[in-house]
Amino acid sequence: MSAAMASHLFAVCFGANEPLRVARFWSEILGRELVDDPRDGVLVLPDDKSGFRLRFPQIPEPKVLQNPAHLELTSDSLEHQRQTVARALELGARHTDVGQLPEEGHIVLADPEGNEFCVLGTGSTFLAGCGFLGDLACDGTQAVGYFWSAALGWPLVWDQDEETAIQSPLGGPKITWGGPPLMPKGDRDRVTFDLAVDDGDDPQAEVDRLLSLRATVVGTDGDGAVVLADPDGTEFRLLMPR
Repeated sequence: MSAAMASHLFAVCFGANEPLRVARFWSEILGRELVDDPRDGVLVLPDDKSGFRLRFPQIPEPKVLQNPAHLELTSDSLEHQRQTVARALELGARHTDVGQLPEEGHIVLADPEGNEFCVLGTGSTFLAGCGFLGDLACDGTQAVGYFWSAALGWPLVWDQDEETAIQSPLGGPKITWGGPPLMPKGDRDRVTFDLAVDDGDDPQAEVDRLLSLRATVVGTDGDGAVVLADPDGTEFRLLMPR
C-alpha cells in the first residue's frame, strides 16, 4: 500500500440542533456563502482556496459541555474588534464565560446555539496572515497534532510545550491543539472533521493509511462514510466518493 495522502479536509463540522440557524450566523459574520450540503446539513464555504468549509450537520442532543474546539476571529484594530463583537451580538451571539481574564484582550462569545468563539485583540503575531478566521483552537494532545499533520499533509507550524499547530500549504486558517490537561468529553463529539477521498483513489487504502497513523475504526454511518477516531479518541469521518 502506498503511504501517499489520498484524502483532504472536506469540512470542520459543528453538530447543531438547528443547522440552518447556526450556519446563517456564521455565513453572515464571516461574509461567506451558505449552501445546502447534499450529504446532510448546511455548508458555509471558504472565501478562497486556502480556507476550509464549515459544516453543520443536525444532531438531536442539546449542547451541555464547553466545546473542545472553537473558532478564533482576528482583529486589525481595537475598533475592528469592537465592530465584530457588535455585529455578532446583533446576529444572535451572546457573551459567555469560559474562565478568561480581562487582561487577556480577547472577547469570548457564543453563537446562537452556544458554540464558543473568540474575537481576538490586536497584535496576534501567531495568526498574522491567516485571515479574519484565524484558526480553529482545539483541545488535544501533541500526538493528535502530529496525527493530523500526517493525515492531512499539512506541515507543523508550531510544536512547543506539547502545543501544536498545523496549516495548509496554501496558507489560511491554522488548526491548533493546546496540550494537556484535556477537557472532559461528552457522549458525542460535537466538533469533528470530515475527510473526503480524492477522486480515483482507493477508499480502503486510505482507511489503512489512517490506521497506520494510529487512527481506529469506529464503524460506518448512514451515508456510507467510515467513522474513525484520532489518537485522542475524537471521532471523524472519511466520506466516500459520490
